[in-house]
This record gives sequence, structure tokens and C-alpha cells, in this order.
Amino acid sequence: MTGQKIGYLGPRGTFTKMAVDSLFDGGSFISYESIPACLDAVEQGEIDTGVVPLENAIEGSVHLTIDYLVHQVNQSIIAEMTVPIKQHLCIHPDHADEQVRKIYSHSHAIAQCHQYLHKNFPDAKLEYTASTGRAAEIVGEDGKGTAAICNALAAEEYGLKIVEENIHDYDNNHTRFAVVQKTPKTLKVKDHPVSKHKTTVMVTLPKDYVGALHQVLAAFAWRKMNLSKIESRPLKTGLGNYFFLIDVDQPYDQVLFPGVQAELQALGCQLKVIGTYPSYQIEVPSPARKI
Repeated sequence: MTGQKIGYLGPRGTFTKMAVDSLFDGGSFISYESIPACLDAVEQGEIDTGVVPLENAIEGSVHLTIDYLVHQVNQSIIAEMTVPIKQHLCIHPDHADEQVRKIYSHSHAIAQCHQYLHKNFPDAKLEYTASTGRAAEIVGEDGKGTAAICNALAAEEYGLKIVEENIHDYDNNHTRFAVVQKTPKTLKVKDHPVSKHKTTVMVTLPKDYVGALHQVLAAFAWRKMNLSKIESRPLKTGLGNYFFLIDVDQPYDQVLFPGVQAELQALGCQLKVIGTYPSYQIEVPSPARKI
């Protein structure tokens, strides 16, 4: 499987690239400028596997990823990995003595550091980029009066100086990344223990009525199937129309899940399996750097 093509949200130095480097054992890695571009490449067969952010412990779900998987492409989640996120304030070393007037980063990264920025840079202009890696790239190209919120790998990649480490507002900052494929293929991964197996399903209600969600959850509850996450997202067919994305803490089987599906179909609901997959908890080593 060393010839497998793996796409990720780039450019170099993103947290997604750190996750890819930590999980996969071999293959060629290809960066994409946005989540849709990466998922489109999987859909069109340009790459075998895509890796995109799914959820952050501080900011919640990455809705662009969820909505794109549901509405735009036909792909399955075949693995997930949870990676610690450490945000640093980085500047160009040639402009270390200049006042920071503009700070670049991804919208989620800026939100994760809201209190720090409010306290230390209340007058700085915040510029949103497609990724933290792109923010570091911009500051590395012309860093006069600018800073980037990014990780240590990005700082190293683009020759930036870390002026303050771990500026995120909460210590327990982790991101889940989804590994997706259109046609299932064997993944060649490094020797990481599997923390759990999960199945993600999408449930669509026929209409909004009293007790509808209770009936859906009851189909799982009496079968003693543990649900670790329930999230509603708009169907994009009109106000008040939603689907539910549900994470079940067990692999798909041929007894319980078909039973749930049959019960929900009797209620007029639709159930679609988005993926059944192993979940990896990964510790990412920090690259050598100068602060």
C-alpha cells in the first residue's frame, strides 16, 4: 500500500498534516487548500484517502466537513484520530521588534485563542485563512507587523519564531480528524492502539413532531447501544428541517444496527451509515525548534 495517495488540508505545517504524518505508514501525501478541495479529490478518484478535521474540543464540530460529507459527496469515514492541538503565536524573526498589527489564522484557531487575543492584542486586526499552515506561510513571506497562530511544525516549516507557546484558552485542546474513502481500501497505519470502535449514522425524520427524537434515541437505548455524540444539522430544504448525526460506540454488526434501522423505518425515519471505523488517540511529538 506504499503507493496509496493520501490527501489532507494543507499546506505544509497544518495540524492535519501532523495527524497524517503520525498515523500513516507510507504512501504519498498531497496537500489541498480547503476541505472541499480535499473531499472533491477523493470523490473524483485523484486520491485514495482524504484526511480532514471533524471536531475540536473547544469550538465543536467542523460544520463544513460534516455538511460536505452529507450533501456533496458519497464517502465513508473509515478511521478517525484524535490529536492534541497546541497553538502558538509566531512572527517573522526579521520583524521581531515591530508591533503586531495583524494576526493570521484559521477561524477555529482564532476562536480557540479568543481570551488571549482579547487581553494581549485588542487592537490587532484578525485575518482568517484556510488553515493555520497557510497563516504561517503568509507571515513567512512578508511578516512585517504580522503574526500567525499556528503549531510548531508550521513555525519550523516557514522559518518563524515562536514568541509565546500554548496560547489557546483551554488546556484540553484536541481535534478529531476523519479519514475518508470513496472505495474502501486497506489502510497501512503505524502501530497505534485502537482506543475504541465507532459507527456514525445519519438519521432523518419524516417531519417534526412531539417525541420524535425520543423515539429515535429509544431505538438505541433499549438495545443498550451507547451514543457518544448527537448533533443536529439543517437539511437545507427549509427552516426547521434537520437531520441527526449520531456516533455509536461500537462497530456495525448484523443484528443490532439492522434492528435499529427497521424500527426507525417503521416510524418513517431514514438511517444511513456514514462509517464504521477504529478510533485512534495519537500523541504528536513536537519538532525541534528554537524559541
